[in-house]
Amino acid sequence: MQTLLDPAILFFVFGLLAGFLRSNLEIPPPISRFLSLYLLMALGLKGGFALAATGLTREVVASLGLAVALAVIVPALGYAVLRRFIGGFDAAALAATYGSVSAVTFITAVQALDTRGIAYGGHMAAAMALMESPAIVMAVLMANAVRQRARTDGPAPRGLKPVLHESLTDGAQLLLLGAMGVGLLTGERGEEAMQPFAVDLFKGMLAFFLLDMGLMAARHAPGLKGLSPWLLVYAVAGPLVHATLALGLGLLLGLQAGNVALLMVLAASASYIAVPAVIRHAIPEANPSLYFAMSLGLTFPLNILFGIPLAIALAQHLVP
Repeated sequence: MQTLLDPAILFFVFGLLAGFLRSNLEIPPPISRFLSLYLLMALGLKGGFALAATGLTREVVASLGLAVALAVIVPALGYAVLRRFIGGFDAAALAATYGSVSAVTFITAVQALDTRGIAYGGHMAAAMALMESPAIVMAVLMANAVRQRARTDGPAPRGLKPVLHESLTDGAQLLLLGAMGVGLLTGERGEEAMQPFAVDLFKGMLAFFLLDMGLMAARHAPGLKGLSPWLLVYAVAGPLVHATLALGLGLLLGLQAGNVALLMVLAASASYIAVPAVIRHAIPEANPSLYFAMSLGLTFPLNILFGIPLAIALAQHLVP
């Protein structure tokens, strides 16, 4: 209940309601893009400042290593399951979507931890960045294998070089890492100078952005009609399995509760911007309505409203 009464979450719910009522309320795309970039820049700065204070510790290395492992395990697991119900191209696209991460879900989780006063590492912003690209590369490899087995006259297998370049040079990801580097280099002095920008404005900007995301989620919800019940089950149960995997591995490595909660949120999230933008060109045979409707119309709202508080509660209860 505490999470649902958070102003940012309430603005997300308001956006959902406005969208379902078919209101003409909308956030112009340039403003939405600015809000997204601001949140990533502020998150990167805060992460860099925190990392400058703590330095490179065992917790940092273990968290980043686990993030990379999850970025490989989750899409591989997703493809193996989805291939039983849908074609290879759609399975690869969905595996990439659910194997990558949602920045706004992560940012919302960070804000929830801050509100509760739960400590977490600034390096977790880098963990998010590391988890974005492996799923895309794996999906392209899976799609190329499907094409070769089918031996059709369809699109030629796309090489890894352009995919890697497109995913690793994505502007949003570069901004996040660049801001983190600035925070790491400037440390405490930089934190004091950027306090009004990176901290004081953050909550309001997040609320505005979640309002826009609520409107977007409502617009994509009708795409869920007519989907196989198994796909709907995956959109709900898959993230829970991924989060449970992150929880188990985090406990095994002895990570602190805040970092375990964030890894759970990352593993349970699905990309709805970066991955679909690449996959639409890399795997044109896949149906875009599948990965847009499932990730944005169902998984994203469930994660924002219920997944984040559940992950935090489990991490607090189970992590020593």
